[in-house]
Amino acid sequence: MKLWEKGIQTDLLVEKFTVGKDREMDLYLAEFDVLGTLAHIQMLEKIALLEKSDLIILSGELKEIYQQIKEGNFRIEDGVEDVHSQIELMLTRKLGDSGKKVHSGRSRNDQVLLDLKLFTRHYIEEIAIQVSHLVKTLIKLSEKNKDNLMPGYTHFQMATPSSIGLWLGAYAESFTDDLHLLLAAYKMANQNPLGSAAGYGSSFPLDRQMTTDLLGFDSMNYNSIYAQMGRGKTERNVAFALSSIASGLAKLAMDIVMFMSPNFGFITFPDQFTTGSSIMPHKKNPDVFELVRAKCNKIAALHIEISAIITNLPTGYHRDLQIIKENFIPAFGELYSCMDISMLLLNNIIVKDNILKNDLYKYIFSVEEVNKKVLEGVPFRDAYKHVASEIQSGRFQPDGIVHHTHEGSIGNLCNDKIEAKLNNLIASFNFGKVEKAIHELIQA
Repeated sequence: MKLWEKGIQTDLLVEKFTVGKDREMDLYLAEFDVLGTLAHIQMLEKIALLEKSDLIILSGELKEIYQQIKEGNFRIEDGVEDVHSQIELMLTRKLGDSGKKVHSGRSRNDQVLLDLKLFTRHYIEEIAIQVSHLVKTLIKLSEKNKDNLMPGYTHFQMATPSSIGLWLGAYAESFTDDLHLLLAAYKMANQNPLGSAAGYGSSFPLDRQMTTDLLGFDSMNYNSIYAQMGRGKTERNVAFALSSIASGLAKLAMDIVMFMSPNFGFITFPDQFTTGSSIMPHKKNPDVFELVRAKCNKIAALHIEISAIITNLPTGYHRDLQIIKENFIPAFGELYSCMDISMLLLNNIIVKDNILKNDLYKYIFSVEEVNKKVLEGVPFRDAYKHVASEIQSGRFQPDGIVHHTHEGSIGNLCNDKIEAKLNNLIASFNFGKVEKAIHELIQA
């Protein structure tokens, strides 16, 4: 079954090629297609395109389908093109002519757009909450290790003292700032395209504000052409926000792989969280973080792929846009799982004590010694030259004491400020508004 079917049999090779992975991807969209249809038929009844009796039985059957989807019992049958066709087929089989009325006033174009917006909005919430958990995990570990000193590096050379707490706190703030981008992406996704039809509106007197309110959107995409232009653009911008999180996680994974190496030896993990070698009994491999690094680098490139697909497409719908779903939809689950497994391991991290007691690291205290002399009244350039001379002559013997007090330094991590910023950003999404609207739509 196809919604556009006109009694002409499509060539089987053409059908297979054009459907592609749509049936597989559409299973992710099924629950959102039902939600959009529930809102749409309420609006159709209000503008007298649907009888009240039809609305009642259609709503009841759609809620039954919604429950099937939630329980994992929904499938797209062989010969049915997509999720939209499957749901309409199920309604028509059960309810006859009533099921044939649900498509009035909409096109598959704005139906897909709506499903993707609802899907994206839902999974951005999951990612945002997972980022929040990750940040709080990092803050907890940062506080626990705030006095555990480690080398800081520039140019991959030992530079000045850092700490495990400062290192982990840096990622806590990094992921917090990523929520600014995710919030912007969420606001773009949280606009209702339903009613734009094929991209040029409808002659029916649709009440687009009603469906906007029923689905908990902040507003609608007002211009019907722009609503269609938003497909691809929304996914690209959301993918860019995801890429920022993924890039940070890949960077953290790289640090962990490096710091776990015996050449550094700052951290390790219990054996059950690592893998071994088939021929080298001593090996303890950080496979989890190597896979996190690769998966996140793949996600970080997604917005570039989407940009390549949508660049220079003219106004209106084009089938090119279908391809975006194949990597965009699974990206949320991939990123979520990468954060989830990273938190599992981080909560079991083993940090080496007294890292800087190793004589290998004594020169990283050179700046501390320069600063002490400056505090004693020696001009900075003279203090610098004096310490440099001691290093070159082999007479440099630092006391190894670090005393940093300014905001964001080893001795003043400002983790409470980072957590406050995190909480403010999460509150700015206003997820409760959407959750309330969807709950009311399902319960109505």
